[in-house]
Amino acid sequence: MNRICSIVGVCVALFVSSSALAGGDPVQGQAKSAACAACHGAEGNSPNPSFPNLAGQQATYIVHALKEYQNGNRKNAIMAGFAGPLSDQDRKDLAAYFSSQKGLFTLKH
Repeated sequence: MNRICSIVGVCVALFVSSSALAGGDPVQGQAKSAACAACHGAEGNSPNPSFPNLAGQQATYIVHALKEYQNGNRKNAIMAGFAGPLSDQDRKDLAAYFSSQKGLFTLKH
């Protein structure tokens, strides 16, 4: 019985959305996303191919990327300037918002 419970628990954990795992609030993230819109689009679908789409990206990846710009491990002067003042909660909220948006492309399995 314990083995079945463990397997079910692992399966449930695998299906939890990445935004929930990031611990952010998508409503707060949308409110904080105005500065992102100029390059990445209002909902995270960039109008310019030079800037990546954020819509539909995994929340944990967005949190990690913003932290890497903030601490200088990822180099981009523009992103470093935007990411620099973000708090941990700001990063989580932005990630929850963008990961909850529909991306331009969907993968077919």
